[in-house]
Amino acid sequence: MEPEILRTARLELSAPRVSDVAVIHEECQDAAIQRFTTVPSPYLLADAEAFVELAHGWWAEGSEATWAIRLEQRLVGMVGLAKLPSGAPEIGYWVSSTVRGRGIASEAARAVVDWAFSPERPELARIEWRAVVGNLGSARVARSLGFRYEGLLRQAHVNSLGRSDLWVAGLLRTDRRDRQPWPVI
Repeated sequence: MEPEILRTARLELSAPRVSDVAVIHEECQDAAIQRFTTVPSPYLLADAEAFVELAHGWWAEGSEATWAIRLEQRLVGMVGLAKLPSGAPEIGYWVSSTVRGRGIASEAARAVVDWAFSPERPELARIEWRAVVGNLGSARVARSLGFRYEGLLRQAHVNSLGRSDLWVAGLLRTDRRDRQPWPVI
């Protein structure tokens, strides 16, 4: 599968590039990104280099679709769908602390959901979302896109900082995409 470029009113989503490595490395020093994602901690420059290479491989084999979120030509985050061949991929995203609260993650994630549920991908029936309990920013994004809260997975998240409980939500191709009530936020 070839990488696709997605555009929204403010953003361009495109495959991460070698020229993004320094920014990815810098952004992944953020304690929140290290706590709430599976990036290594400490996050080394070599990790950013490997990530960009892996992202291109994922596109090529069709296993994942990963986009750099670009605002005014500047990389401000990442968004992607893992486990594409499952028919129920998992969406994930992070944004720079410099743009949090401006709707960037929601705008980017909405474009990815639209891409996933387009007629060109009828095999995708569901998108899953998971986040470390307490990651209210990510939960608000998912809820605003119409994801339905489905529960808690105990100690299911593992990263270099240890294990954490996860909130889980899902969005079906046939679901309405309006904001949903969630008991946890």
